[in-house]
Amino acid sequence: MKITLVTVCYRSARVIRTAFESVLAQKGADLEYIVVDGGSDDGTVEIIREYEPKFGGRMRWISGPDEGMYDAINKGVAMSTGDAIGILNADDRLDGEDALAAVSASFADGIDAIYGDVRFVRGESLETVRYYSSKRWRPWMHNWGFMPAHPSVYVRREVFARCGGYRLGYDISADFEWMVRIFCRGRVRSLYVPRCFVTMRLGGKSTAGLKAMWKLNAENVRANRENGYFSIMPMMAPKYLFKIWGYVFRKG
Repeated sequence: MKITLVTVCYRSARVIRTAFESVLAQKGADLEYIVVDGGSDDGTVEIIREYEPKFGGRMRWISGPDEGMYDAINKGVAMSTGDAIGILNADDRLDGEDALAAVSASFADGIDAIYGDVRFVRGESLETVRYYSSKRWRPWMHNWGFMPAHPSVYVRREVFARCGGYRLGYDISADFEWMVRIFCRGRVRSLYVPRCFVTMRLGGKSTAGLKAMWKLNAENVRANRENGYFSIMPMMAPKYLFKIWGYVFRKG
């Protein structure tokens, strides 16, 4: 199985090397790597050019203006030729040299999507601060704002063709809306894989204070409603209680 991995970036020169190195380290996977840059002027493009030959023809990239992260992801998906597609953020890294091999091995006949776990780390020491397990997630939990760890999700390319890509107009929760659409409305046949796929640095729009948290939950409610599912803001609260367990029972 050919795996397409998409990384979108903008002014990511400080962090993107670690993402590239983690992809280069992958063993036992048929890989296509697509990088979509938003027109960076901080040296990111020069780093992409530096790494391109190291991938031996497996990397393709573009650079130019876009309408934000989700528009860039859609561009990467449109460029893909793999059997299954996943996303690696520019400031994250694949967890282990066999992460993509595990993805490929998990797509048995009849499986449209797989998902697993991610870990959040702090600083250059990569100390695990939180472990985000998708093990107990079920599709009905979208009504309450729960979703699988997005960087651990890989879907067959046909799912994008059938259900569509990421909707623009969401500032934070286009990934949540997309998963409501594929896992709930699209009823894709999915499989949980009990392993960590990605190591993530702390930070991001969704954790940038109370205002961002409110906007995230408002967009989650909107995503449910636009897909025909009941949801109200108070239903978003319980997930924060469960989130605590990710900090208490973090794995090293």
